[in-house]
Amino acid sequence: MPGHWEGDLLIGSGRTAIGTLVERSTRFTMLLHLPRAEGWGVEPQVKNGPALGGYGAETMRAAIAAQMTPMPDQLRRSLTWDRGKELADHSRLRIDTGIAVYFADPHSPWQRATNENTNGLLRQYFPKGTDLSRWSAEDIQAVAAALNSRPRKTTKPRPKRST
Repeated sequence: MPGHWEGDLLIGSGRTAIGTLVERSTRFTMLLHLPRAEGWGVEPQVKNGPALGGYGAETMRAAIAAQMTPMPDQLRRSLTWDRGKELADHSRLRIDTGIAVYFADPHSPWQRATNENTNGLLRQYFPKGTDLSRWSAEDIQAVAAALNSRPRKTTKPRPKRST
């Protein structure tokens, strides 16, 4: 049934990131451009202050809400995320979008297998250790379009056999 999403971050060097949202049944992928906040590298970091790296809780909530809100309710059933602090504002995300937010158990990547596989494919475009802020929002959307237009194998559940 469409509408169940998995999400995560691709982390790059220098505290840069790109958010990933993958629909479980269709493998449709949306990428979230997470630019650094104004003041990054200029203002000293404040303990418990705003996350200027671009993927703090408020920034993630706003980016996910911007992508999910225009969708019909049938395509916003649930979102499963890992246990990272970037989704600490999940209760407000639920209010903003109406999407139920679930968290995978620690050290259990198989609970978000579709997203883990997609992140592996995305590393072909965004290698580990690179500064992800060098790509614009348009570049990131072009990568999402390329990934969505390439064939990807999906397994269909086998019908149960009667005994």
